[in-house]
Amino acid sequence: MFRPPIPNLSSVVLAALLFVPFGAAAEECKNRGDLDARYCDDNVDLVADTPKESNQWLDPDVLIFSYTPVEDPSVYENVFTEFMDYLAKKTGKSVKWYGAESYAAQVEAMRSGRLHVAGISTGPTVFGVNLAGYVPFAIMCKGDGTFGYKLQLITHKDSDIKEVKDMKGRKIAHVTPSSNSGNQAPRALFKNMGVTPDVDYKVTYSGKHDNSIMGVANKDYDAAPIASSVLDRMVTKGIVNKSDLRIIWESQSFPTTSYGVVHNLHPDLQQKVRDAFLSFDWTGSGLDKEFGKQANKFCAITFQEHWQPIRLIQKENGVVYTQDALKGLKLKKKKKKKKSG
Repeated sequence: MFRPPIPNLSSVVLAALLFVPFGAAAEECKNRGDLDARYCDDNVDLVADTPKESNQWLDPDVLIFSYTPVEDPSVYENVFTEFMDYLAKKTGKSVKWYGAESYAAQVEAMRSGRLHVAGISTGPTVFGVNLAGYVPFAIMCKGDGTFGYKLQLITHKDSDIKEVKDMKGRKIAHVTPSSNSGNQAPRALFKNMGVTPDVDYKVTYSGKHDNSIMGVANKDYDAAPIASSVLDRMVTKGIVNKSDLRIIWESQSFPTTSYGVVHNLHPDLQQKVRDAFLSFDWTGSGLDKEFGKQANKFCAITFQEHWQPIRLIQKENGVVYTQDALKGLKLKKKKKKKKSG
């Protein structure tokens, strides 16, 4: 499997300092919003503008594609095989897979210019936009154009946890700091129901939604906030028995994984990638087999409109989009790995 070298965080930051003329960018940029200092948003659509100078455009011979780190990355390479072949045909480029093992790794890879096209999970999409110049433009949807998933709070069927407030003092698994349904949304929503994470219960980060789900099924955790879409896929594939779990509470619908490109990809190439997503026929493909019960095509979206509720949740939680924040996400995950041996 092709795995492009992913630099550590310090090398990413160093490369940024060497490559980007911050002073000049600051003088020329009329609007930046929450974007990192290396990006500009003069058209005020909340994502990084494509650079005006053509010598800043990326036009690689090989496009690197990555899907959000859910379950086994190698499995999802096979799921996207037909789409990657189609993307190669539409763009005239070779397309290689990068199996990211964490949300932070995806953001770092795109920020460093080593990841060009990606599917990034709901909450981390905002980090990708602001820290890596990620421009989302598509989402998996049904034939009628609808899409979305819900935050579900699950417990084991034998648990005495019946409602949100019963989580006080229990062992609760969140996914990762940047995950929307696995952390950001619960932090914003649970406190309005009388339970404040890290105050009324200690948050334990599992690393992935499937880890949280299996942890509850195996009684390693008392409960966990997870994405309904991941639970549905795991039940369909026979990985977990839904009858072993009980859903205590669920939220309104949120957008699912976004798909997009790095902002400085050649404009013509950006358009070809976009066209590939929106014209791909799922029939008989790995995508159809894996996601067919939830979606059957890609639909166009904008970060400004469709990610508004996610931005509001993160604002409520006091999230800031900085290199320190990204470093913090990675350190927390490393710390958990060390504890688990």
